[in-house]
Amino acid sequence: MGNSENNLVELFGTAGDDKRVPVIPLRDTVVFPRVATPIVVRREKSRKALDEAMRRNRIIVLVAQRDPEAADPAPGALYGIATVARIREAAKQKDKTMRVVVEGLARVRLINLDTEGGFVHADVELMPEPVIKKTERIEALMYSALNQFRRVVNMGANVPFDALLVIMNVVDPWLFGDLIAANLEMKVDEKQAILESEDIDHKLNAVGHALARQIKLLQMASKIQQETGKELDKMQREVFLREQMKSIEKELEGIGGKTDADDLREKLERAALPASAKEKAMKEYDRLKAMPSFSPEISYLRTYLEWLADLPWNKKDDSVIDIAAAKKILDHDHFGLAKAKERIIEYLAVGKLVGRIRGPILCFVGPPGTGKTSIGKSIAKSLGRKFFRMSLGGVRDEAEIRGHRRTYVGALPGRIIQGIANVKTRNPVFMLDEIDKVGSDFRGDPSAALLEALDPEQNNAFADHYLELPFDLSDVLFVTTANMLDTIPPALRDRMEVIEFPGYTDEEKVQIAERHLIPKAIKDNGLNAKQCTFTAAAVRAIIRSYTREAGVRNLEREISAVCRKIARAVAEKKAKHRTVGPGDLAKFLGPAQFSETLKEAKDESGVVTGLAWTEAGGEILQIEATKMAGRGNLTLTGHLGEVMQESAKAAFSHVRSIANGLGIAGDFTKDADVHVHVPSGAIPKDGPSAGLAIATALVSMLTGRKVRRDVAMTGEITLRGKALEIGGVKEKVLAAYRAGIETIILPAENKKDLVDVPSEIRKKLAFVFVKDLQGVLEHALLPASPAPKSPGDKAAKKKKA
Repeated sequence: MGNSENNLVELFGTAGDDKRVPVIPLRDTVVFPRVATPIVVRREKSRKALDEAMRRNRIIVLVAQRDPEAADPAPGALYGIATVARIREAAKQKDKTMRVVVEGLARVRLINLDTEGGFVHADVELMPEPVIKKTERIEALMYSALNQFRRVVNMGANVPFDALLVIMNVVDPWLFGDLIAANLEMKVDEKQAILESEDIDHKLNAVGHALARQIKLLQMASKIQQETGKELDKMQREVFLREQMKSIEKELEGIGGKTDADDLREKLERAALPASAKEKAMKEYDRLKAMPSFSPEISYLRTYLEWLADLPWNKKDDSVIDIAAAKKILDHDHFGLAKAKERIIEYLAVGKLVGRIRGPILCFVGPPGTGKTSIGKSIAKSLGRKFFRMSLGGVRDEAEIRGHRRTYVGALPGRIIQGIANVKTRNPVFMLDEIDKVGSDFRGDPSAALLEALDPEQNNAFADHYLELPFDLSDVLFVTTANMLDTIPPALRDRMEVIEFPGYTDEEKVQIAERHLIPKAIKDNGLNAKQCTFTAAAVRAIIRSYTREAGVRNLEREISAVCRKIARAVAEKKAKHRTVGPGDLAKFLGPAQFSETLKEAKDESGVVTGLAWTEAGGEILQIEATKMAGRGNLTLTGHLGEVMQESAKAAFSHVRSIANGLGIAGDFTKDADVHVHVPSGAIPKDGPSAGLAIATALVSMLTGRKVRRDVAMTGEITLRGKALEIGGVKEKVLAAYRAGIETIILPAENKKDLVDVPSEIRKKLAFVFVKDLQGVLEHALLPASPAPKSPGDKAAKKKKA
């Protein structure tokens, strides 16, 4: 028995007795007897085992685990033969790991492993070294192994110099095998086989097999280095590994199947590129194959070819145009919007007769929340096509549309080509959202780049800068949306057919809420129809008192807010069912956010009810005029825009020019200032349509004739007093109706626009169409009141009698 075994006798008593020892599993290391080995302890269980060994007698058992990737191996996942060792050094590192140097003492067999105490420990049975009788076979095996070891070292294996000297001079065959295994890079199962050897013959054979495998690997690596032609530094390590893979595949007769380049070529073949595009793609593919693997261009070229292979050059969805089904889908998904849906059906009908949908690009224009984007999805559903939405809001770089040149780092195709690749079909419904919000700067004008894509005569060969190949967009159904037309460049607007999406009326909003918004909000908040219902009066109250918009987005938010409150009450088991009425809204939504503007309580002079259009729909405006001592100045207040100020000045000038004909004595501007005010001064107001109303307020104030409170008016005025056509008639009429107005004065040219007003509202209102200011005054002003008689007149009349 050697010194190490004498140490074990001192620790465990006699050889063969079972003793309880802490155990540390090792991931990719095998510790051998009589060899000093450094290890790093990272795992919490291993640290506890180390602490236990340091506390007791510095004796620890080190065993290799079968799966190196296992983070917390079970006792059954450890080898049965291990090495008992003495801890020589232990130092804590900055990263909280422990660096330990151990000295192997002897082999042991592990018995009864368990994890009591938070770490692995086991009973061990000593496996003493066998008595070795040197024979010619043993010497031959040692000599063979030594020669193999020399070859491994000469071929570049990394072995410490002091270990090399010991191995070359050692005479103990058993120790000889352990030293070689401990100082060469071998697989864990090879080292474990050497450790578990029962006799010297088996051990030296295991060493010889491991060394032979090392020689083969080193020979292959040497051959690979010769084929690559030069030594590669650390920066070229990735290239070196690729070349190694190629050479290994070639050496082992192509193990691993097809290469990436072969797969890429097959993808290009399957893509069915047009002839010109395929010719260019194959040229680029041949360049890729010929390039050395360390070329920086190889990744850019591969990405380019992958884009070409992924594009749907010849893939189209089967699109069947069923007019009845399309109408049904549009009516089911959207309430109202009769004109927009009618135009879409006409568009589809023409496509059905022609055999393909091709024509002007549709542009949906209207206030936010009126269903422009969602109706695009309905069009795609009715056609059985894929839908892709691309937001253009804030886009300022032309390359976003046309792509970047391939010479730039990180170059990509434009967002149109990316969208086509994403849906994997050549004929999707492609929505360009918020086209009125495209900007331009030093990077180019994206709206100019859209001209080609949106022109049916040109987009059959759309040129993307990245592809450098024409791509056919003629089968794509482009739909654009905008909130206003003014900011869209004329050339781009000319390529689109505008379909207006007016704001919804209150009744339309009620229907939309009952059919779509309320069921969706109830479902989204985990309720059902039995737990939450809304009365029609409650919906109208939300529309008029808590929202002010042309669309229904805020209405949807307020309905969802009510549903959340009810969902909380249901979850807390405070209520099982709730019917929401108008009286409940203050509790759920707080005080009303908007007060409804109504007509004046009485007829007054100098106060006229005007009509205005806003993005939230129509509004009525109480326009006030008064005069005071001054020098003929005109003051305008109420946050008026430039156009509205100019309209007021035109009205003032016209009233001055006809003052004598109206019975206004003298020049009223000599010693008086005139002030025109439009209340709600915090809200910006603009547009020319208040001209007639301002002129009427001035005439009423100067003549003293009162204005009928049940009359509202709109229309632009010229310096000659002519009434000019205005827009937004439907919204303005609806606002007047809500305010209790009975008569509406409109320019004669706006008579045709009444067709857009719902018939039930037209029947309840009286409409007066005028050509000039005189017609307005005849219908809006009450007759002048007779002047009150003085006491002197009464006395004279009495005397005469």
